[in-house]
Amino acid sequence: MQKILSHMRKAIEEYKMIEENDKIGICLSGGKDSITMLKAFKNLQIFYPKKFEIIAISINPGFEFFDTNFLQNICSELEIPLFIEKSNAKEIVFDIRKEKNPCSLCANLRRGAINSIAIQENCNKIALGHNQDDVLETFLLNLLYTGSINTFSPISYMDRSKITLIRPLIYTPEKEIKRFIKKNKLSVMPKVCPMDGTSKRESMKQMIFTLQKDIPMIRANLFGAIQRNLPDWKLF
Repeated sequence: MQKILSHMRKAIEEYKMIEENDKIGICLSGGKDSITMLKAFKNLQIFYPKKFEIIAISINPGFEFFDTNFLQNICSELEIPLFIEKSNAKEIVFDIRKEKNPCSLCANLRRGAINSIAIQENCNKIALGHNQDDVLETFLLNLLYTGSINTFSPISYMDRSKITLIRPLIYTPEKEIKRFIKKNKLSVMPKVCPMDGTSKRESMKQMIFTLQKDIPMIRANLFGAIQRNLPDWKLF
């Protein structure tokens, strides 16, 4: 946990993600990233100089493998309130529209439900579990498929809901999260999305892995390019 907290605290402090008396809704999908983030936040509460409150928010998209009891047990053990919203994402995205590239629409539907719970529970911030690999993969997806130089921001304010999105795991490599889960023998939901391992994002993951054999610094170079050139990522 110490290494996870080190990466996470660095991101939180460099981008000023937490302020005194924040109420943060932590998005809990049941995957390795969200479970790691939830446990890290619980530990962070103990020693972080700014006091904040946390709840867990989960969206049930309607897939048969979504296990609400599994999520409830995790939150009960950590003494974190859990709010689960039933969504019709599966029906809309996969059954009705039969989207070939469903990730964007599914994310939008899920985001709307998360925002509703956060507003209902008086949260002023929502924490998303995107890790460092997600940052790089999104950057390459935008570059190669849309010709734009962009990725999601470490912190962003949503005018309509007046809620701030934060991504505390942006400095945390996926391999560190996997190591944490394995070392602590933690259970994760076997599958959180039917597109796991088959999406364009997976292709970007494999591309980075292949290139890293010839360019060992490729991850650091890409991340540095993002911080130097994208306004939302610049440190002041």
